[in-house]
Amino acid sequence: MKRYAAVLAYDGSEYQGFQRQPAPTPTIQAAVEAAVAGVTRQAATVIGAGRTDTGVHALGQVIAFDVDWNHSEDDLLRAINSQLPLDIALQRLWRQDGFHPRYDARWRQYAYRIATVKARNPLLNRRAWQLPGERLNLDALRAAAAKCLGEHDFGAFGTPPRPGSGNTVRQVFQSRWETAAKDYGWEYTYRIRGTAFLYHMARRLVGTMVQVGRGKLSLQGFEDILRRCDIERAKVLAPPQGLVLEAVGYQPRSLRQIQTGELAACAALTPLEETI
Repeated sequence: MKRYAAVLAYDGSEYQGFQRQPAPTPTIQAAVEAAVAGVTRQAATVIGAGRTDTGVHALGQVIAFDVDWNHSEDDLLRAINSQLPLDIALQRLWRQDGFHPRYDARWRQYAYRIATVKARNPLLNRRAWQLPGERLNLDALRAAAAKCLGEHDFGAFGTPPRPGSGNTVRQVFQSRWETAAKDYGWEYTYRIRGTAFLYHMARRLVGTMVQVGRGKLSLQGFEDILRRCDIERAKVLAPPQGLVLEAVGYQPRSLRQIQTGELAACAALTPLEETI
């Protein structure tokens, strides 16, 4: 059996998250496994770098699976994509013996998109959290985001992904807000990169920071929620459609040599890290 690694993109709107669930529940993992089996006539378990929730999207999910394949990597990529639904597609695929997308990962990066629209825009329904008629305080958002940098107990914003694990400490390397004027209003994008994420952590952080940007929660109040680790105080969970898993970072020695610059939206990598 040969191990293949791949970068996977998907629109998660019609799926109950990445992780396989009992049929007929649609999931990303089950769809990719079915496509691999359809091409290779072999049952293969697809391993992901992270589990995205129901309705969450990905540009840079990293996966791996084991199959016997006697043709080229490009042939395998094209064949699997021909079996996948239109809202899921492999972006790149290569042979990578000994690679584990979750255990080898150094960091994950998510982006969350908010649109403060003049009127509800149907074309944004699957891509952003729409806030009609609102304008957020960017300085307040940025001040709250800065409080998340470094190592903290994020127990107020999420729960461990594995039952029984009480560890809610995570390290965040990047936490920032950007904004841009659009025809429909303003677009706010929150980008966060960290070692790993708790269940609902990114969405609950965004929901709470939006309360700061609206003037309904002070910066001190945000700090208090973070410090006290009480999930009952972070009550606003941002909707899933605005969230995208953008990239996963690895040590270069974990990967076969690949071309640089192939994946957008990944900046400020340290010299010892590489993104796929």
